[in-house]
Amino acid sequence: MAGMRKDRGKQDDRRALGRQREEAMFPVAPPRASLPRDYGIVLDEVKRRIQQERLRVVMAANSAMTLLYWNIGQMILRRQERAGWGARVIDRLAMDLGEAFPDMKGFSPRNLKYMRAFAAAWPERGIVQQLAAQIPWFHNCVLLDRVADPTERIWYVRQSIAHGWSRSILALQIDGQAFQRAGKAITNFPTTLPPADSDMAGQIFKDPYLFDFLGTADPRREREVEQALVDHIQRFLLELGTGFAFIGRQVLLEVGDQDFYIDLLFYHLKLRCYVVIELKAVPFDPAFVGQLNLYLSAADDLLRHPDDKPSIGLLLCRSRNKIVVEYALRDLKRPIGVAQWETSIVKSLPKEFAGILPTVEEIEAELAARPGARPQPRRKKP
Repeated sequence: MAGMRKDRGKQDDRRALGRQREEAMFPVAPPRASLPRDYGIVLDEVKRRIQQERLRVVMAANSAMTLLYWNIGQMILRRQERAGWGARVIDRLAMDLGEAFPDMKGFSPRNLKYMRAFAAAWPERGIVQQLAAQIPWFHNCVLLDRVADPTERIWYVRQSIAHGWSRSILALQIDGQAFQRAGKAITNFPTTLPPADSDMAGQIFKDPYLFDFLGTADPRREREVEQALVDHIQRFLLELGTGFAFIGRQVLLEVGDQDFYIDLLFYHLKLRCYVVIELKAVPFDPAFVGQLNLYLSAADDLLRHPDDKPSIGLLLCRSRNKIVVEYALRDLKRPIGVAQWETSIVKSLPKEFAGILPTVEEIEAELAARPGARPQPRRKKP
């Protein structure tokens, strides 16, 4: 992953992993004890503002999606009243919308029926905009299933926003008759954003319908898969106990005016070399080889000791075309292994690494294993 930087600033007082060049370095953050006294205060304020703005933006998107669902529900309701639309028409509508918007999962027959029920339960758009659109869609579905009285429903919406209730907590409050125990009073506190650290805030950042609606679901899912793989492989290699020393994950590399992030960086104590691992939640792309080659070049130039051996690269992808990978790696002198998650190796590492590094088959077997299962690698005898 790369990003552009217009102003590199002064390099003299910056710390780095290994050596520095004028246009390339692995920057390392200084210890907090060496920073100005008010750094902690500024950091907390910046983090607070980021959390608030992220939440504000995603809640605005949630509001827009909820209003869209209400409008669709209103159209279905009117057609039912005037033209007698029934379940067959909704099934057809779901199919046609699915074909028109294949990346959006929110137009199933079941969810379209929820939209219709939502429009019937909240007939006034103004109230929807002020209240129901301020909570996640699945919260609204819980209310539609469990609360028939409009006054009670409004109370639960306001309480959900004020306390940041998750969907499961909302359901528990309804089951526990929180409205009846509170004296059936409608409070007049203003509806604002839920607390940034609340369960609701955490849930809405993971709402699949919302990210389908925004068109950002696939990149988000890919990144989540990649992060899970990074966690798994990091744990797997360290548990092997064959000389892997963990250096870092998402290791920042600055080259020219661009920023790059290495997924996993290890040093192998027996091989005396750095090991760069990149994981991709998508099929193999020849561009991945160029990216990994850049990381290996930087590691050799900035980190490698004169007594160290050349750095090794491992690239793990969801799938691959054997011929494409063969052409991408042909005549490449650097030791790079490319594997997919579930089947066999495409190009093995050089023979001298056998028995010291895990084979790509072992890594693939680990990736194919159930999440959380303790790895049991099959080692080759050296």
